[in-house]
Amino acid sequence: MRWSLFLCVLCLPAPAILAAGRRALSSEVIEATAAALVERHGEQHAPAIRRGVRQVAERWWAEDGDAEAFRAFCLQHFLPEPEQRRVAFERLELALEQAAGHLHEIRRTLTEPLELDRGPILPVDRLLARIDLGGHLDESLFETQVAFLALLNFPVHTLGDRLREGPQWSREAWARSRLMDRFALRVPAEVRQRITQALTAAGEYVDTYNIRLDRVLAADGRRLFPEGLRLISHWGLRDELAARYADPEGLERQRTIQRIMQRIVRQEIPAVVVDNPEVLWCPETNEVRPREPGAPAPSAAREPDTRYARILEVFRAVREEDPYAPSAPTYIARRFELERELSEEEVERLLVEILASEEVRLAAREIERRLGRPLEPFDIWYPGFTARGNLAEEVLDRAVRERYPDIESFERDLPGILERLGFASERARWLAERIVVDPARGAGHALGAVRREDRAHLRTRVGPQGMDYKGFHIAIHELGHNVEQVFSLHGMDYWSLAGVPNSAFTEALAFLFQERDLELLGFAAPDEGQRALAALWAAYEIGGVALVDMRLWRWLYAHPEASPAQLREATLALAREVWNEYFAPAFGVRDQELLAVYSHMIAYALYLPDYPLGHVIAFQLGEAIRGERFGAEFERVCRQGRLTPQAWMQGAVGEELSAKALLRAARRAL
Repeated sequence: MRWSLFLCVLCLPAPAILAAGRRALSSEVIEATAAALVERHGEQHAPAIRRGVRQVAERWWAEDGDAEAFRAFCLQHFLPEPEQRRVAFERLELALEQAAGHLHEIRRTLTEPLELDRGPILPVDRLLARIDLGGHLDESLFETQVAFLALLNFPVHTLGDRLREGPQWSREAWARSRLMDRFALRVPAEVRQRITQALTAAGEYVDTYNIRLDRVLAADGRRLFPEGLRLISHWGLRDELAARYADPEGLERQRTIQRIMQRIVRQEIPAVVVDNPEVLWCPETNEVRPREPGAPAPSAAREPDTRYARILEVFRAVREEDPYAPSAPTYIARRFELERELSEEEVERLLVEILASEEVRLAAREIERRLGRPLEPFDIWYPGFTARGNLAEEVLDRAVRERYPDIESFERDLPGILERLGFASERARWLAERIVVDPARGAGHALGAVRREDRAHLRTRVGPQGMDYKGFHIAIHELGHNVEQVFSLHGMDYWSLAGVPNSAFTEALAFLFQERDLELLGFAAPDEGQRALAALWAAYEIGGVALVDMRLWRWLYAHPEASPAQLREATLALAREVWNEYFAPAFGVRDQELLAVYSHMIAYALYLPDYPLGHVIAFQLGEAIRGERFGAEFERVCRQGRLTPQAWMQGAVGEELSAKALLRAARRAL
């Protein structure tokens, strides 16, 4: 996933930015300034002048100067000639790439001790990680009036503008439109700093939340898992649970992991057992014992509501931006309408189309038939629609460790991996030269570059015995992100168009890599029916999780003064509500809370809807670009850049974003 998504500046369009407590210019001053410019440059420039003067005025604060200073600035810096605007755009794009890129690299250096597994985290590391200079760049752009020059001469577009006019735009017009996203919101640096601090604290909590499964006991005192098994929540626990379908004795272990997850989301887990090898824990009874007989009994006091306190800290930090975005005055609106460029209602309709479909009910019956037992709640992570479901984790671990005994061997093999995926050898080497592999403290993530002179970073976990299948599975997903990041930055005609429409698209492109991880290890590739059913079941599971996340944020805005305990109870109630509505009919079990276990809810606020969207997009893309030309087609779609979602899909596959193709294919497979 893109952790940098939350640490970088939020570049979001908005037509009016007058924050509470900031003095606005009078309408008379704005009209008189525009009239003076029209008189100087001619009536043919009147529409552009009025738009530009208004855009500047909407973001002009008292500290920027009085009415005369505003008028003088506009008269001096309006650029009436196309050539003047072209040169200004080129200078702005070059300067911003370098400034934002170097600040991104500084931020990456400051957070590396928290994110990379290279030794203990020191107190000084936590303090350094709180520094975020990116917000000061935006502040400086306004203080130096660079932002005002851009606002005076280039339009800030809304989503409606882009949907209506975008099909007729040139690449340069799209690039200018995206460049102006940077100046659309004017948010004080101290507000951005507090957001960074809240997200950093939440990220550290998530990245260090490990469960020692090798210290977990059954109710009768037996050890259930092998020595050394230490897994991060939720990713590692989920993947271990999925791996146990091929284990003849796996059912007991799966039920135990489910119980652990329930203890975590309810905050019933004893605080002392988190990442602690010195205690033994029975999740069924919640009893804690010392590892060594005769040692003092450890405290069984539950973890405080830290999980929910972190969510509240993030909520209260991002909510400080609300007054500075009157066209999208909630974090929810900014994430959906401005960042995703898909409305909350539009996304929810697509999720419900999958969650309520007859196809998922049929898939549930098929899983039940294969398992030979009634479904249990943890079967939301059933992996058997792919070849992985028939392979023991030990077999997969051995296959990975033989290839990658350390992180350096994985990095050296990047060109080979890319060639096996279908990239030409020269292109594979070009890509690998622009990707660095790092040892992740957390589950793993992809951190792209901002400057074209920089490299993307792939973070994944590698244990002392070498890379295991869980690490490889995540690494191939993150490699998909990195390849997209390289193509959509280094391969772009305009820096301002770098990227893809939103995070769902980069997830979709990563899924196209991840679905082939077994193939890369020499196992059979899934057929089209397996892909369809695997994508459907994955979208079903994560779609429910995403819906809980969305309802959680609505609850937060309705209850801004909530305590961590109140948020805990609300989250559990919402998880049960979504389960009973969309999962109980297929599973025959009510009032389950597993949908609240995802750590994204803590550190990656409202990111989860991108995953089900990503599965839908990936299936549409996969139908169009799989085959011998996979590498070339993957590059082609990435190099479209940051268009609107529907425009990007039209260019990629000739149709708009829709779940219909996935549901049709799943129905055929069933």
